[in-house]
Amino acid sequence: MKIVEFLRSDAVVEISGRSGPEVLTELCRPIAAAHQHDEQRLVDTLLEREKLGSTGIGDGVAIPHGKVPGLPGLLAGFGRSRPGVDFRAIDGKPTHLFFALFAPENSAGAHLKALARISRLFKNPGFRAAILEAPDAAAIYRLVETEDARF
Repeated sequence: MKIVEFLRSDAVVEISGRSGPEVLTELCRPIAAAHQHDEQRLVDTLLEREKLGSTGIGDGVAIPHGKVPGLPGLLAGFGRSRPGVDFRAIDGKPTHLFFALFAPENSAGAHLKALARISRLFKNPGFRAAILEAPDAAAIYRLVETEDARF
């Protein structure tokens, strides 16, 4: 499974929000538009998941995720916040990189594989630094595409 199979280039955005709900809304907007889904339903799915505990995994990365009935397959969005957001990450540091993942309701295997792949990709400090330094969303997508192809 490759990340570029479920992350479209038009779902990579610069995050301007300063709160968790604002960030999640910005992440969901292009996904909803590209796939004709209800934006608020996607946002609510992520907000419900965050109530269980922050998806901020540390090192400036968060992977908000959830399952949505009726999805045809995995959907994803990526956002970068240059200043960072307090996303209650496990290391207590600001979160800069947000990878939102949505899975169909009955897709535990694909959902877990995708989460593992995303986590593995963002464990690389050089890759995270390159994403933070990328000039725009198109360059971020190309970096994800290149890194994703490496393994």
